[in-house]
Order: sequence, then structure tokens, then C-alpha cells
Amino acid sequence: MALLNFRRENETPGNGVVSAFLDGCSIEVMPRTAAAIEDFRPLLPAGTRVYIAHIEGTPIEDMVATARRLRAEGFEPMPHFPARIIRDTVQLNDWVQRYKGEAGVRQALLLGGGVKHPVGTLDNAMQLLESGAFNGFARLHIAGHPEGNRDIDPAGGDKIVMQALKLKQDFANRTDADMAIVTQFAFEAAPIIAWADRLAAEGIRLPIHIGVAGPAKLQTLLKFAIACGVGPSLRVLQKRARDVTKLLMPFEPTDLVAGLAAHKAAHPEFGIEAVHFFPLGGIKTNATWIADHSKG
Repeated sequence: MALLNFRRENETPGNGVVSAFLDGCSIEVMPRTAAAIEDFRPLLPAGTRVYIAHIEGTPIEDMVATARRLRAEGFEPMPHFPARIIRDTVQLNDWVQRYKGEAGVRQALLLGGGVKHPVGTLDNAMQLLESGAFNGFARLHIAGHPEGNRDIDPAGGDKIVMQALKLKQDFANRTDADMAIVTQFAFEAAPIIAWADRLAAEGIRLPIHIGVAGPAKLQTLLKFAIACGVGPSLRVLQKRARDVTKLLMPFEPTDLVAGLAAHKAAHPEFGIEAVHFFPLGGIKTNATWIADHSKG
């Protein structure tokens, strides 16, 4: 299934299956992209979970201010905590207390982070989970990689990634933490479905919030896909790039979402619980796409 800018016959973007699948979807921002939005309230449903990506070098003050602003506008801020840019548990606890005290944050995404070398003693999400800093949080999410992650498994495959997910599943089993997996984006439904089914077969039952790249120009998607290590499904974009007549046409995730939604409707026990959008073509563009496709 591809991010194509056309629809199959008899398939409408606002059909009930797709609308139900998009219910409760989330979106990601950074402090600088959020600052360009005057008011999120006309764009997103009240209570939407908004992840706040913490890129290396972003001051914690900017992160907390963004979370505070989103909370004030009626949304549920979920800041990233990348272990490799946090010096130690002292700094971790300081960040947690600032988010809680200044912005009412009660949800967090814990991940290793994409930097090559840790700035201190923290290196991975399991250290963050085991630190106790997030005791009492309403939700904790961790990262997933439907097409693997060469930063974690340099030789390819997903042996180390799968081991890490099993450790996190064990943490969820032995604690009262309400956890889920939020994934990197991909561009085909079939490999995503196979990956989710494999997790279930391996005993990893954490709900999956599947990452989807929002509408964007082909060149933008290619740039981000390569930078983020998207795997075999990158071929969807590469194939489209060979058609010069379509280079300037924006890609939309219509077919990808429709394929996943149809599978979820046919298999209610399927592990994908929600959709998480990466607004690579802009927050307003992505929010408009969500609104248009959420009309059942």
C-alpha cells in the first residue's frame, strides 16, 4: 500500500472504517513548529495527544513552555525523553518535575534518542523506565520500528530491537504502567501488518500507535525517510519519484491508512490501537487531512 494521491473505486476518504481508525489519533510537534501555529484549537479536536519532539540542543525551557501552551489550549502534551541527551537521573528528575509542575504533564514518550554518543550515564529507554522518575504518570510510550533500526541493529534485522521490546513488555507486566508502542513511519500496509502480528506472536502485547507520515511533497518525504532510516517501504517513494509527471504532486497517506483501517475492522484484535502522525508537510496540512478523513 502506498502514499498515493488517488483513491480506489468505491473508496471515500470519509468512510466509517477510516474514520473509526483515526479516532483518537495523535500528532507530533517541535517547539519551533508549534510556535508557528497561532492557536491549535481550530486545528485539532480538544484533548488530542500532542507529542513534543526533543531534538538535541533544544533548551528544556522551550520544551516546557510548549507543553504549558498546549495544556492551556486544551490538549494532552506528551514530551519526548531521549535518554542519550539527558546527563543523569538528577537531570531526568528535574525535567520531569518541571513538566509536571509547570505544564501538568502526565504522559511521556521514553526513547534512546538518535544521537551517537550519550552525554552522560543514560543510554536507553529501559534505564528511564527503571529510574522511578515516571511513577504515577498516566501513560508511558516507547519507540517501535516496523522496518528495523540500524542504529540499534547495525548488521540489519531486528534481534536487539525485539529483545528490547520484550524487556519493556516485561516491565509493563510487573508494574501498573499504562504503556504503548509508538512507531517510526513506513509507507506500506502489508509489512506493518506482518510486523504487528509478529510482535503478538513473540508475546509483545503492548498496543501499537502506528506512525504515519502526513501529506507532504515527495522530496520532503524522501529526505525524512532516508534520514530516519525507513527500510524497504522506501521503494514506494522511489518508484513514484521515477514518474516525473508526479514529482510536484503531494503524497497523502490515504491508501496506507485505508489498508490498515480495513485490516483492523476485519480483525478487531489486531494490535494497532491508534494512529500517530508526523506532520512532515506542515501541521496545518496534516490537521486538515485528518479532519477531512474523520468525517464518517
